[in-house]
Amino acid sequence: MKKIILLSIAFILGGLNSFANDFSKAEDIITQSIAKNYFPGAQLIVGDDDKIIYEKSFGNFTYDEFSPAVTDESIYDLASLTKVIATTSAIMKLYQEGKIDINDKVVKYIPEFANNGKENINILNLLLHNSGLKAFIPFYKYYSTKEEVINAIYNAELDYEPDTKFVYSDLNAILLGFIVEKVSEQSLDKYCKENIFEPLGMRSTTFLPDDKMKERIPPTENDTYWRNRLLKGEVHDEAASILGGVAGNAGLFSNAEDLYKFMRLLLNNGSYYNPYSRGLKEEKLFEPEYVSLFTKRFTEVFYTNSRALGWDTKPDVLTSKYRMPCGELISDNCFGHTGYTGTSGNSVLLRVGSRMRR
Repeated sequence: MKKIILLSIAFILGGLNSFANDFSKAEDIITQSIAKNYFPGAQLIVGDDDKIIYEKSFGNFTYDEFSPAVTDESIYDLASLTKVIATTSAIMKLYQEGKIDINDKVVKYIPEFANNGKENINILNLLLHNSGLKAFIPFYKYYSTKEEVINAIYNAELDYEPDTKFVYSDLNAILLGFIVEKVSEQSLDKYCKENIFEPLGMRSTTFLPDDKMKERIPPTENDTYWRNRLLKGEVHDEAASILGGVAGNAGLFSNAEDLYKFMRLLLNNGSYYNPYSRGLKEEKLFEPEYVSLFTKRFTEVFYTNSRALGWDTKPDVLTSKYRMPCGELISDNCFGHTGYTGTSGNSVLLRVGSRMRR
């Protein structure tokens, strides 16, 4: 059975069987949402594990009368999709190559982390978000330099006992990014570019977009509380901003077409067609067992869990206290992730967009 990938900013678009070859209902939802000022523009791609079936862009960069139109080449701030598209993938590749073990303690790579009861936290804890670290620290209220933020994370106190519950935390992903850099001896952005994005032909995916790429990026929001300017082509996340725009939790920019290439890779068990070879040459970025390990729900915990390694899976509809990020109609074998700027990713549903409102 074909697996489906859907890329857009829209929310619930209905069951996959309802699409067939008619995407008018999906288009109506997007155009009506734009008219209601939910978002100014969107990209929509529907594809399977073989090819793109449907692709269309909608609306404009902003609500201004003469704002540029969104095209298939437009690029968005992915926010926390960085955690899976970049950071988790980098960890998975290093693990596959035997350069790290997910059961390794964080202090093996970051000795400065060994304080305040954090000595036994391992990489698996960071991937599962059960490390004991706080859910969120508003670093921008207290610090102004990268070094200050790094030291604050290294010296953070535990908020709960590790391995006892799930608490989604940016600190986990930031630490994973640090580990990638320690092991690879490269910056996170350079490692991901050379080992993930370039092989897949993801030419619109990058940290720190240059001025030419910024022309293709809609504003994320008007920051009136810290930077006091319109954010366009710079990371919205405050922690990632202080860290220089490259962080394990946020900072990646991309578009629907590139994310389709990435999700197709996972749906094909780590195999892809090299876009730079003569003819269509199938190559492997990940071995199938590593794709399966990182994208299936992790069950070896003593609490109710919907997380995979880095990724999320569909929470139980009856017991979850939250609405499903991608809707109740996604299947139980899906995996995905959400992002603060309005992005959301799933092997059946993946959205890219801007949270800027009029």
